[in-house]
Amino acid sequence: MDEYRIEHDSMGEVKVPADKLWGAQTERSHENFEIGVGIETMPREITKAFGYLKKAAALANSELKPEKMTSKKVNAISKACDEVISGSLNENFPLVVWQTGSGTQSNMNANEVIANRANQIAGEKLCHPNDDINMSQSSNDTFPTAMHIAAVVEVEDKLFPAIDTLVDTFKRLEKENEGIVKSGRTHLQDAVPISFTQEISGWRTSLERDKEMLKSSLPYLKQLALGGTAVGTGLNAPKGFDTLVAKKLSELTGKDFVTAPNKFHALTSKDEIVFAHGALKALAADCMKIANDVRWLASGPRDGLGEIHIPENEPGSSIMPGKVNPTQCEAMTMVAVQVMGNDATVGIAASQGNFELNVFMPVIAYNFIQSTRLLAEVILSFNKNCAVGITANREKMHHNLHNSLMLVTALNPYIGYENAAKTSHLAYEKNISLKEACVQLGFLTAEKFDEVFHPEEMVK
Repeated sequence: MDEYRIEHDSMGEVKVPADKLWGAQTERSHENFEIGVGIETMPREITKAFGYLKKAAALANSELKPEKMTSKKVNAISKACDEVISGSLNENFPLVVWQTGSGTQSNMNANEVIANRANQIAGEKLCHPNDDINMSQSSNDTFPTAMHIAAVVEVEDKLFPAIDTLVDTFKRLEKENEGIVKSGRTHLQDAVPISFTQEISGWRTSLERDKEMLKSSLPYLKQLALGGTAVGTGLNAPKGFDTLVAKKLSELTGKDFVTAPNKFHALTSKDEIVFAHGALKALAADCMKIANDVRWLASGPRDGLGEIHIPENEPGSSIMPGKVNPTQCEAMTMVAVQVMGNDATVGIAASQGNFELNVFMPVIAYNFIQSTRLLAEVILSFNKNCAVGITANREKMHHNLHNSLMLVTALNPYIGYENAAKTSHLAYEKNISLKEACVQLGFLTAEKFDEVFHPEEMVK
């Protein structure tokens, strides 16, 4: 038989599972929002951010309100918050994304868990969820703060290293493939030559530029709403709390957080998240492009382009023996479209700030964190299981290059555009070489053609 304890809030008594640290308000949300249970739980990155936030708030309050936030309280709260940050209390955060749009229940979930755990640590009924853990705060300024903390930590500590890993792989591939010239392609049609190193450098630079754009969004995400309390006025927060708590958060996380200069903006506008997620969408778009390039170039093995080889990781068909598919490319492209969909959700949700508060914050947080996590993980997976093993099929590249009719572009300076076009058309119609067509049309002698026609030099 399940065992319960009785907790109470301003609405009365509530039965709470005896083995859990949450309290009445968390239990009410747990019972009232049975939407996506076990699937769309509030991201653990947000839970962790609340651990940092509540510890920083306690430390700031201990300096500004020592008569209320005593050393005994702050010590117990700090230890409880450390456990939240470590993830050891994750089972006590059951709430789903689909709750109140301000994230009030998740804020209270953190308050209740930390208060109850702090009381266990202290060995007495020392801390109250609202009076102590939520001191100088409101759900309206804590949730957007937790969202910004989580966004910064995930982008800097997970996504950036993943991008750097794939960039390093592309740099190595550039060096290893120096001197290889292949056919370029535009509009999915043959184009003038390009070196394989140049093609890879385009992939690398796209990722480097995406990282730069993401970096440009971080100073805005590092501005925190904490200190604005309910509507931005800072009611019930002591003077200087906002700047001090941002300083404490910076010390705890190693990130340079600052207080938002205008709390009325910070509570109701989510433009910083929209801007940063736009950079995530740009990264997703480039991941889509790179993955598509790789799977097109590796298509075959006999009836496709076949210009590169990629690792063969698992059987590709339940019916066709020996078939192997570009599965890492497919995973990356699926993540890309998910991120693009998330961007639409984030943008629409951010547009719903009414008066002094945006009430779509949990879904914004969920989508932003999911996008960041998926991109970081798929980039690492693509790198490990595909990119590091890319090799050039030099023979196929050479064949395709010299079979391309667009090499005729090299003749433009010598015979003119229109005569070069005639040469290309004749070569295609009669299935002969450009040299044969050019000589046959009388535009150049065979000797002059050989003198001016050097495909490998067209990439310089």
